[in-house]
Amino acid sequence: MRDPPSSPPSLISFSPHLPLPLLLSSSPFPPPQLFQISAASPGTATPSSFEQKLRRSPPPPPEPVARGSLERLEVAVEIRADPTYKRFGNVRVVKKANLVTYRGPTMVANTLHAAAILIKEGGDWDWFINLSASDYPLVTQDDILYTLATLPRELNFIEHTSDIGWKEFQRARPVIIDPGLYSLKKSDVFWVTEKRSVPSAFKLFTGSAWMMLSHQFIEYCIWGWDNLPRTVLMYYSNFLSSPEGYFHTVICNAPEFKNTTVNHDLHFISWDNPPKQHPHFLTLDDFSKMVNSNTPFARKFVRDNPALLDKIDKELLGREANGFVPGGWTNSIEANLSDPKEFVKDLKQLRPGPGAERLKRLISGLISAEGFDKKHCI
Repeated sequence: MRDPPSSPPSLISFSPHLPLPLLLSSSPFPPPQLFQISAASPGTATPSSFEQKLRRSPPPPPEPVARGSLERLEVAVEIRADPTYKRFGNVRVVKKANLVTYRGPTMVANTLHAAAILIKEGGDWDWFINLSASDYPLVTQDDILYTLATLPRELNFIEHTSDIGWKEFQRARPVIIDPGLYSLKKSDVFWVTEKRSVPSAFKLFTGSAWMMLSHQFIEYCIWGWDNLPRTVLMYYSNFLSSPEGYFHTVICNAPEFKNTTVNHDLHFISWDNPPKQHPHFLTLDDFSKMVNSNTPFARKFVRDNPALLDKIDKELLGREANGFVPGGWTNSIEANLSDPKEFVKDLKQLRPGPGAERLKRLISGLISAEGFDKKHCI
């Protein structure tokens, strides 16, 4: 674990208008290290389906952490019995995770719990990606690593806005209590009669609950050397749907991180207009739109409709039934290596496909857009 900073880091800056190389293999940077957190709860996945999702998600070198209120012991048993997971040891199950209440601050608390484990035990990783059992990849792990290798590791992909609109009166001013913070029995959040004013000590931001955050920013959220992350966390402990505001408010009120934001959640999501509480469940009719979005992930998918997932496996991921998504990391199996870091040191060892080109178009369009460096946290 890195030592806590004795003082805040200097302001992070980079040139957003440097184009991504046309041939990313010319990059002198090694592939980044990613951590993926995958959450599930009863009704969203079974232990076997959750393990299958891990096979479709990035295997080594990215390191998933499974958490939530799924039957964790059964998941741990299945993962421990799998020879590939056993060999690489890159999947961990938070077996003593706390209760997670839908729309409650316990969702943020458990994300921070997993992040703290990664800070303590995960080594020198670069980005932290949070997903759920309803998410699915649209590109391979090699596509992601190949594209991200040329980017500044300080970037944080987090969709955000200070225009909270209707959320001021339906989320910011009402006060809710999450029983998951103090009870062993799961129950829904409840409201108290009093209202509160919008904070004046910091500015509220809102956005997507799905994001890819840098190691530096996650470390800041855990250590909180200027106390802002803790102050904001205490405020959001009484805020409905706090995952859609906590990290956004912290990063946009921290001078050393606000200029590192990229306003995108890296997901394809089909919403009503105006958005309702939940997005649409995706179907085969959405396949072309998903591909054309150039995003690396999509949601929401239903458990009992495998046709769309099978199409993604076949046409986008090259994955065979019950297998892992193929990539350069599989060379370690053929070479009888147990540590993927022993060989995934150069972009030439990856096997990027069309997904890398799609993802490159998305990211280059985002960071080279006119006025990008003036549109952080507005």
